[in-house]
Amino acid sequence: MKDNLNEYTMLNQFPLGMTYVPVQEFQKIYENLEKAFNCGTIFEELYKPFTGRRCVR
Repeated sequence: MKDNLNEYTMLNQFPLGMTYVPVQEFQKIYENLEKAFNCGTIFEELYKPFTGRRCVR
């Protein structure tokens, strides 16, 4: 237990990370709610299915 606690206290040595998240404007919304449910989002531009390599439609 003490070894695990030591690992976590070592994290205090590192600086906090910073991120940049641009503002997203929603353009299109799925009209068909069943399709939106199957895609997992009502916003068309957020639908990025996993293809194994890249997010493509």
